[in-house]
Amino acid sequence: MGSVRMVVLSGYETVRSALVDYADEFSERPYINIFEDMNQGFGITFSHGENWKAMRRFTLSTLRDLGMGKRTIEDRIIEECGYLIKLFESLEGKPTDLTTSVVSAVSNIIASIIFGQRFDYQDPNLLKFIGLVDENRRFIGSPSVAIYNMFPVFRYVLKAHKKVKQNIAELHYFLRKQITERNESLERDDLKGYMDAFLIKNRNREKSNPMTYFHENNLLGSVTNLFMAGTDTTSSTLRWAISYMTLNPEIQRKVHEEIDRVIGSAVPRAEHRKNVPYTNAVIHETQRFANILPLNLPRATSQDIQFQGYYLPKVNVLIPHLESVLYDETQFEKPQIFYQNIS
Repeated sequence: MGSVRMVVLSGYETVRSALVDYADEFSERPYINIFEDMNQGFGITFSHGENWKAMRRFTLSTLRDLGMGKRTIEDRIIEECGYLIKLFESLEGKPTDLTTSVVSAVSNIIASIIFGQRFDYQDPNLLKFIGLVDENRRFIGSPSVAIYNMFPVFRYVLKAHKKVKQNIAELHYFLRKQITERNESLERDDLKGYMDAFLIKNRNREKSNPMTYFHENNLLGSVTNLFMAGTDTTSSTLRWAISYMTLNPEIQRKVHEEIDRVIGSAVPRAEHRKNVPYTNAVIHETQRFANILPLNLPRATSQDIQFQGYYLPKVNVLIPHLESVLYDETQFEKPQIFYQNIS
């Protein structure tokens, strides 16, 4: 595509083999202009080599320590659901666009993990942050940025990539204020979130090894990556789920009945999942059919390899075509419709 050599991986078996059986060989990220502009080689998503390994290792370890996959995070999600339900109830059945409220709820869950606090849904800082993230998402997927990625010389006549960089600068301005506030009250034995854990690492770096990766640029990049990766995907899935429940009232009725029968007045938790198979199946079908990310983030080969009879040289760009997986007729009976005969 343009001057960049790309391979698109299509179909369940091909994509699964690439990402599972050849995970190490396909572990690199390619150098893509817009993402290099945004991240400058820092953070998690589009950093490279040892920097990527260090940030990924720290992030996974810290998120586990903060309760990811455990009841601690579940409690935060339940708390935020309570605020969102109150907002829905205040609408009294009036038609409304749920985009901002759902995105705010999801962003608050991420904020509670990163900053150790949530924001009011009308907080101007939260709304500004959400707006910048959403605008960048739209610009990154625009034809203008696609042209810039393929032909960098067009940077002088195209404007979208410049706006992306401006938005990142504003996001970082907000995050630097958070860093300053957290630094002033930081206690080693009272870490409230991801940012606190990173700042402690940063302090240790200054004392013992000034050449490590725990500096402000990596913190800004990592936090921005976590927000941009988590907010849009989760909120889009939730909005599609609400839409499908509205369009399929019989499915909605069955889900409601199963939850009432199995969970009753208790708060739904992950431990209930195995006891509500119909609801669980509807959630999975929603995630499949909504197809919120048709193309996964590009990867690159870390070495020369032979894959399914083809020679792929090192740093060959690969794009997993997730839509071809979700709509693969060898895996799903009726992939082109929202399947209602769920059992």
